[in-house]
Amino acid sequence: MTATPAPQLILAMDAEAIAAAIRRIAQEITARHSADLADWVIAGIPTRGVEVARRIVAEIRRSHSVAPELGVVDISMHRDDLATRSRLTTLERTQLPMDLTGRPLLLVDDVFFTGRSCRAALDAVSSFGRPARIELAALVDRGHRELPIQPDYVGQVVATEFLEKIRVRFENLDGERDSVKVVKP
Repeated sequence: MTATPAPQLILAMDAEAIAAAIRRIAQEITARHSADLADWVIAGIPTRGVEVARRIVAEIRRSHSVAPELGVVDISMHRDDLATRSRLTTLERTQLPMDLTGRPLLLVDDVFFTGRSCRAALDAVSSFGRPARIELAALVDRGHRELPIQPDYVGQVVATEFLEKIRVRFENLDGERDSVKVVKP
């Protein structure tokens, strides 16, 4: 019997590239919205989208001495693929202001792929009011949209085949050096 070959991992971003991408995203946000940064809510999609959002907020605070509010948007119960997933996602508590009405919102994920996670996040925030506007940010955009949704801010575009995966690791979450790798089956 032949052993299944191990997946091949290809480094797409190292820790320095991730830090530079987050700085660039934060700079683009502040360039577009410098007048109302304090009104913004920057909310990450668990798990690693929360870490990317936290780093964006920290970078804005460092460079502009003002910080948008940090939030978390759990999408677990808003996904349209629950029946097809091999395992259920762990529920996390959504942490948003009780009323988002009139406030700008930036949704952040680590990897932007089909657009379905973002659609679920839009559903999840709907019970918190009607934001003034919603923008999207992702550390990595790997393409292959299934929905007509595009991020406004992207750290890096990484071309992938549909069956490949993107693996994002953060040292403080995963015990591995910050990295983005393409996983080839």
